[in-house]
Amino acid sequence: MSFASLGLIEPILQALTTEGYSAPTPIQAQAIPHVLEHKDLLGTAQTGTGKTAAFAIPILQLLASQPTPKKGRRTIKSLILTPTRELAIQIGESFEAYGRHTSVRHTVIFGGVSQHSQVQALRSGADVLIATPGRLLDLINQGFVDLQQLQIFVLDEADRMLDMGFIHDVKRVITKLPQKRQSLFFSATMPPDVAKLAGTILRDPARVSVTPVSSTAETVQQAVYFVSKQEKRKLLTHVLQDDDIETALVFTRTKHGADRVAKDLKKAGITAEAIHGNKSQNARQRALSNFKSRQTRVLVATDIAARGIDVDDLSHVINFELPNVPETYVHRIGRTGRAGASGIAFSFCDHEEKPYLRDIKRLIGQSIPVIDDHPYPLGNEVPVEVEQPQPSARSGRGRRPQRPSRESKPAAPKQSAVMQTASGDNGAAKSKKKRWFRRPKK
Repeated sequence: MSFASLGLIEPILQALTTEGYSAPTPIQAQAIPHVLEHKDLLGTAQTGTGKTAAFAIPILQLLASQPTPKKGRRTIKSLILTPTRELAIQIGESFEAYGRHTSVRHTVIFGGVSQHSQVQALRSGADVLIATPGRLLDLINQGFVDLQQLQIFVLDEADRMLDMGFIHDVKRVITKLPQKRQSLFFSATMPPDVAKLAGTILRDPARVSVTPVSSTAETVQQAVYFVSKQEKRKLLTHVLQDDDIETALVFTRTKHGADRVAKDLKKAGITAEAIHGNKSQNARQRALSNFKSRQTRVLVATDIAARGIDVDDLSHVINFELPNVPETYVHRIGRTGRAGASGIAFSFCDHEEKPYLRDIKRLIGQSIPVIDDHPYPLGNEVPVEVEQPQPSARSGRGRRPQRPSRESKPAAPKQSAVMQTASGDNGAAKSKKKRWFRRPKK
């Protein structure tokens, strides 16, 4: 099946080609036709399955078919309600990517930052509003958000909304919406309270469901560094001093972060380029071409921009920032170790990202070795483990996975070099036998 077979308009097909999409994922193939037919939708799918595009693409098409007002401010026609700032930003980037050739405008609002720039964007007018519940209610109460012209409502990550205690905020938002509307409801799981909420929002919905991605590429060897947020860029430069890292795809959470990381690497004498949605298509294609030809050693990317990247024999993936969605981690590290080749994935984890690491390990069903033999350790804290530690567990110190040089066999590891894995809730550490990652040269 192709995207064209779903009846998508040429501007969206062109954007999908630019992003590197060739065919819809199962959730997209199931959901897009229902949304285009103006049906309510109940989707059971985790982030990482292509869920965001499953609602963003048809919403863009439905709104692009409507005339753009020649006078007056644009009114909000679609609201996407999501639980976290990170998800809101990611959804906004998706609308930007898929809607770049349409006249549809979107804006993103969330708490934890000044509302000034968000209010200015709302005053300028937007067709699509992506919001977290608290900030949305604040701006509605202040008179900056009017939802009376709303046509399409999306509740994303509904089960997570309830887990985070947003149920009452969600219900208050729903009371602000027009009765006559199209509603799309997505949740990774469907426990009774989530199903009950769906019943209050949806009318005779179409139902779609997909199996989540939950396995890590077997050929990818993983390790994590614990480091403060402030020291991450220094650690990245330190890690890349190893010439055995021939190519590295580095993931950041934001476009600005990608630019800063690439700039720092260049200052350190490491050839690097950033690729993200704010770059022109020509600049992105040039950066990718340079990376594939090994003219550029390091490509720094956001998740949205990296979707179309397929590089043969990519030796390393580095998560400069851990994704807040565990399935995204699986997709990231799966870009190395392809076609039977071996690959190595490093992750940098600061204090605030430890819950993300816990979710990742729960999803992949395994521990991730810790490298603590580096110049920028994060104090004496030990990461939180999913499983309880064994009584006989011992802690040790770990060194970074290495590959043998071209000239000689790898030297035997020092006796003290032990890969440490994450600990249990009591703070004790659980160790493994010496574990060395080597990726043979061709």
